[in-house]
Amino acid sequence: MIYDLLFEVAAETLRTIAADPKHLGAQIGATLVLHTWGSALTHHPHVHGIVPGGGLSPDAERWVACKPGFFLSVRVLSRLFRRRFLEELAKVHRAGQLQFFGEYAALAEASAFAEWLAPLREVEWVVYAKRPFAGPAAVLAYLSRYTHRVAISNSRLLALDQRSVTFRCKDYRAQGRTRYKTMTLHPHEFMRRFLLHVLPGGFHRIRHYGFIANAARRQLLAQARALLHLVPDATEPQLPDRVDSVQPTFVCPHCGAAMIVIETFARGESIRAPPG
Repeated sequence: MIYDLLFEVAAETLRTIAADPKHLGAQIGATLVLHTWGSALTHHPHVHGIVPGGGLSPDAERWVACKPGFFLSVRVLSRLFRRRFLEELAKVHRAGQLQFFGEYAALAEASAFAEWLAPLREVEWVVYAKRPFAGPAAVLAYLSRYTHRVAISNSRLLALDQRSVTFRCKDYRAQGRTRYKTMTLHPHEFMRRFLLHVLPGGFHRIRHYGFIANAARRQLLAQARALLHLVPDATEPQLPDRVDSVQPTFVCPHCGAAMIVIETFARGESIRAPPG
């Protein structure tokens, strides 16, 4: 429930501010990727987003570009995101869709939950946006590190036995060589932290919104390319409009993603040469 709110409110905030003529005045698109862990396996849920530097005008007849080096005011985004997230959080609480356990069990009461929420309306919430200094390819490479990975890779594990697990981690508050440290945890604590980042079955951690949402992606992307005088690369495989609604025929055994058939061979045909 909370992860769904994180996605939906983040996308709503981006689209609302972008549609305001005082800021951009355009229909934008966004791809959001859920990331839940810090380097020490702590619980730090947030979404990374790829957002084009502009969007379609309300009548979809013009491309509206953002200012060079500037997309939308992060302060305005932050304030709207904070208000809308807390509104939606209170709404699902009133609907009885939240559960609380252990030391948080008292928050099931409406008055206790309202009191707990109150200070969150007074602090600044962090929303950050910047242009890709190394170009769009670098952004895709950065986000690809989170799309099909788990919270920790084997290469970071240094030692383990029945009493402890030691692994490499990064202290983002430190600088230079002191930023890279080792951490040792009891196996039970290590497993607890790791399991914090196992998502519910069927949960989509990559979601698309606006003019790149599944419902109208093909038509609106074609319109955007036409307005920008761009021609799609003929070598790119064309995906169906709703790849998430079709059960893939072939699934990659390593990452679990759907595999795209780019060429088929008749029985008896030589396959020694690369596909044409």
